[in-house]
Amino acid sequence: MPRKTYWEAPVEQLKLLAANEWRAREEAHQLRVGRYADPYLERRSAGRKHPVEDFLFTYYTQKPGQLRRWHPGAGSVLVDRAGEARRGWKHYRALDDGELARLGLPAGSTAVTFDRAAFLADRADAVAFAEIILRGTAARPAQFGCFGLHEWAMVYRQDKFDLRHEYLELRLGSEGTDQVVEDNRIRCTHFDAFRFYTPDALPLNEHLPTRDSQRHMEQPGCLHANMDLYKWAYKLLPALPSELVMDCFELSWRIRAMDMQASPYDLAAWGYPPIRIETTDGKADYVARQRGFAREAATLRGRLATALAAATGLATRSEKGDLHGEQGAA
Repeated sequence: MPRKTYWEAPVEQLKLLAANEWRAREEAHQLRVGRYADPYLERRSAGRKHPVEDFLFTYYTQKPGQLRRWHPGAGSVLVDRAGEARRGWKHYRALDDGELARLGLPAGSTAVTFDRAAFLADRADAVAFAEIILRGTAARPAQFGCFGLHEWAMVYRQDKFDLRHEYLELRLGSEGTDQVVEDNRIRCTHFDAFRFYTPDALPLNEHLPTRDSQRHMEQPGCLHANMDLYKWAYKLLPALPSELVMDCFELSWRIRAMDMQASPYDLAAWGYPPIRIETTDGKADYVARQRGFAREAATLRGRLATALAAATGLATRSEKGDLHGEQGAA
């Protein structure tokens, strides 16, 4: 039987955050974001680019200013200055007098919380799709045989298509890079990597991922699927706490570094030594790191799914799969 999804409307459990708690969390969050966002903004202002460390701000749609905004997540209540500041923010609402009374606050107090009803009215499709991706990915076996060759397929026969990177050189040159592609099996399952292949590389891939098939093909060994936990997290703001979003961001940041180290580009001068996946030792190194990231991502995927269910009341009629353990290799 296909799994059915339905919306519940549980009684919302609200918790008042003390001023010292929300101030400390907001300050810590903004400092955390600043470690990544401030250097990016400085580079952008100076007209400089970084092939690894700009990516999360240029590929994904969440901008530094949006990321810097701290959200406590569903069920948290903010009062006074924090509440006043968020009264005009999307998907926040003021507490009614009954809710104020239950929290021991005087009638008419400025207190706000996540607006579940408005969020679901606006974002129900996005929430449902995120739930499908998160649970579907976790339920599939992880595959650890791609060796990062998607990045190589993106520059396969690049001279033929005049696709030279504007400021990076290929570590093995064009001919050497093409030879690596031709000597290995190309088996990427992630559409948002596959769609950047050169035309000659497309038929070399053993799979044919599409946007429509994404919900059926995402698997927990894929670096890009694990990077995308950050995307699903920020798309679900402000239902989720910003701390969880940043946990996903930082995992994605580290995965991006490995992804580029295993790429055909020469990034040694940028401080990123290569993972030489064209060699046996390089492949083993890649898989070991890939497995480590898969374990971390499995934990985060479970946290995201749990937080999403708590924030929105989303539940399923069938048994829920284990979202916390690494799946077996395929």
